[in-house]
Amino acid sequence: MGRAFEYRKARKLKRWGHMARTFTKIGKEIELAVLAGGPDPSSNLRLRLLMATAKSESMPKENVERAIKRATEKDKSAYKEVVYDGKGPHGTAFVVETATDNPTRTVANLRAAFVRGKGELGTMGMNDFLFERKCSFVVAYKEGIDMDELELELIDYDIDEIFRDEDEIMIYADFKNYGPISKYLEDHGFEIKSFKFERIPLTMRELSPEEQEDVNGLIERLENDDDVVNVFHNMA
Repeated sequence: MGRAFEYRKARKLKRWGHMARTFTKIGKEIELAVLAGGPDPSSNLRLRLLMATAKSESMPKENVERAIKRATEKDKSAYKEVVYDGKGPHGTAFVVETATDNPTRTVANLRAAFVRGKGELGTMGMNDFLFERKCSFVVAYKEGIDMDELELELIDYDIDEIFRDEDEIMIYADFKNYGPISKYLEDHGFEIKSFKFERIPLTMRELSPEEQEDVNGLIERLENDDDVVNVFHNMA
């Protein structure tokens, strides 16, 4: 098993933090999906996948409905998805995905968060070479499935890695391939439990417990910003 498996193990230990933060994160991603593709999950694949993710995380149905409603009431022409890069404490690298109707406000808030978190907001794209953009699926394992045969089937979809983790199947691929992979899984009766766009670090930075505490402080500052959707870093 490769880097995606190791990354999965590290993320699985932390999940997304507290339940409230998890719901907030999913809600933001649902809003983005609706802004991009409309509120009908039957014709909006990204929304349909995120609704499956919400269900697997036990996010209440009314929370999902509120996120969809918020997005339909927004002026989608005013919202932009903007990605920022930064340096965290102890040589760590950060990529922060945001959705904002006021980039001036967002960049000012992020710059302040980095400074207070012992880091520095950098130039856009400066950390691209440190991360790979992937889509990831968590699929319920079905009895009788031959993992080797499934991998052969999905090779045509340019998957990078597929493995079984207890009662789940993990699939990683280039982020652009999420549509064809989703269609294959749905057409073949697989239950998609969750879906994410991820930025997987090419190398992980090992830190002491005290150093990790500094980095976690910056992560928390960033995640608490209303415009922030995802925070990626290369701390092990």
